[in-house]
Amino acid sequence: MIDKRRQELLELINSRGFATLSELVTTLGVSESTVRRDLEALDQAGLARRTHGGAFCSAELRTMPALEDRAGSMAAEKRLIGRAAAGLVADGESVLLDGGTTTLEVARALCGRPLQVVTNSLPIAAMVAAYPGTDLVLIGGYVYPRTGVAMGPLAISALSTLRVRYVFLGAAGIMPDGIYNSNTILVDTQKQMMAVAQDVVVVADQTKFGKLSLSRLCGLNEIGRLVTDSNLANDHKQMLRRSGVELVQAAGLSANEMTGLMTNRGTL
Repeated sequence: MIDKRRQELLELINSRGFATLSELVTTLGVSESTVRRDLEALDQAGLARRTHGGAFCSAELRTMPALEDRAGSMAAEKRLIGRAAAGLVADGESVLLDGGTTTLEVARALCGRPLQVVTNSLPIAAMVAAYPGTDLVLIGGYVYPRTGVAMGPLAISALSTLRVRYVFLGAAGIMPDGIYNSNTILVDTQKQMMAVAQDVVVVADQTKFGKLSLSRLCGLNEIGRLVTDSNLANDHKQMLRRSGVELVQAAGLSANEMTGLMTNRGTL
């Protein structure tokens, strides 16, 4: 049995999938040290997975350490990017979501809407499946155990039979010559995703710009839009515009608005 405060803490984490330490402190009205102790107890009990910036629902990201490690970084910015990206999608449309921490936030903002969501991500599928108003198609294949993303020949074959309005892709690096990711098999799968989508959208926070990763996905001129946070440097903005990419920046929020965004999942 767990006490009432820890039960409330667990319900908050489960309802959001991921909750930051600061939002848990604000919502529960207790000290940071108390929340840390509670998270440690929930983690040891296997009820939640503690990470550097907060905690995950254990059912959502169990045994996926790479996704856990990255999710705490730029968490508020990713939440805003996800909301801005979801705003591009009209009800009734079809959406293909790549796996990753930023696309997870796009999925969070789309949950419950009358859409067809296609994904190769187990964490995203688990989230979307909890909302009966949203149709879900899960792409199979070799599941990379660190992230829970299906990729490779089977995934590519399944994707080749589909057509969608939007694909939302994550990135490990964005350079003047294109979009990069860290896994060559994943990049092959992402290329097929691009091939079946009418509109290609990359979602990435400012820290991905100027970074080179292992495998090049595509040139900047091969994507339609890039959704990022409000603090992108001017030289990176100019780089995108020269390549003909439509830049969408998630609106910056005041401290009070940010607290509301991170504590009220229903507004996403």
